Amino acid sequence: MSLPGPLQNLTLPVIAAPLFIVSGPELVIAECTAGVVGTFPSLNARTPDELRAWLVRIENELNCCGVRKPAPYGVNLVCHRTNQRLAVDTDIVVKHRVPVVITSAGDPTPIVDRVRPYGGLVFSDVTDLKWARRAAAADIDGLILVCGGAGGHAGVMNPFALLPQVREFYQGTVILAGAISDGRAIRAAEVLGADMVYIGTRFIATAEANASARYKDMLIESEATDLIYTDVFSGIHANMLRPSIRQFGLDPDNLPPKNALNISKELNPEVRAWRDVWSAGQGVGSIHDAPTVAELVSRMRAEYEDATRVQAF
Repeated sequence: MSLPGPLQNLTLPVIAAPLFIVSGPELVIAECTAGVVGTFPSLNARTPDELRAWLVRIENELNCCGVRKPAPYGVNLVCHRTNQRLAVDTDIVVKHRVPVVITSAGDPTPIVDRVRPYGGLVFSDVTDLKWARRAAAADIDGLILVCGGAGGHAGVMNPFALLPQVREFYQGTVILAGAISDGRAIRAAEVLGADMVYIGTRFIATAEANASARYKDMLIESEATDLIYTDVFSGIHANMLRPSIRQFGLDPDNLPPKNALNISKELNPEVRAWRDVWSAGQGVGSIHDAPTVAELVSRMRAEYEDATRVQAF
């Protein structure tokens, strides 16, 4: 299907995923200026006032960036009942008329009801068919299929299984996530039936990302075998980098049962998921440098065009 109006003039059909801690205004502005949708979790801003300030900064800088019309930006709202800021953050997002809103971990219906009237788009991330059907029933604008091999709280379904089965009941925008690190993979996702892709790990290894030099170096040095899919650190299964676990004296192959409280209190009081124990997707083995976002998107665009020309033959 054709993309919704605000997304039709992108450099690439890419949404840069909202990365906990890593995605801040600098990264979002760089992504949008390069022509892909830049997003961040609302909770990356430590307070509602900081969230307001971030939105003002992003809007002002994108309006004055001096290049082709930048891509729209987006905010991720965690809809789980444990998110005590959800109501306040939603009010802020609506007041600023954020163009793209990504929901996760809960029913997107209340968000659709607030965002749709001002013309915003609502996408929901899902990891399996059950959650895809529930989100589709909420009349959202798009489904983000977080497949096996994605970073963070990834699902386990192969994209070749999940995407075609979702297409049997959903005709809206479909965004594919999982191990996408270059322009060839973007084109391959389109051939499979996706309208856009969701890229996370690759944008961590960029100059503008709010990640430590050690984290970026670890991404460059690692490959898929350096990942472990575990629920120990956050309570939900996620792909985590083994070297980031070892650097705190923990053995990734001999972790205790799921309980993040035990990890922090009994093993190492300094260890925190995402801040200290880092995530990556299986596409990490394709990361060999940490360029600027502009350089990365330009490279991906060339790879995408090459793949498209090859397919034409």
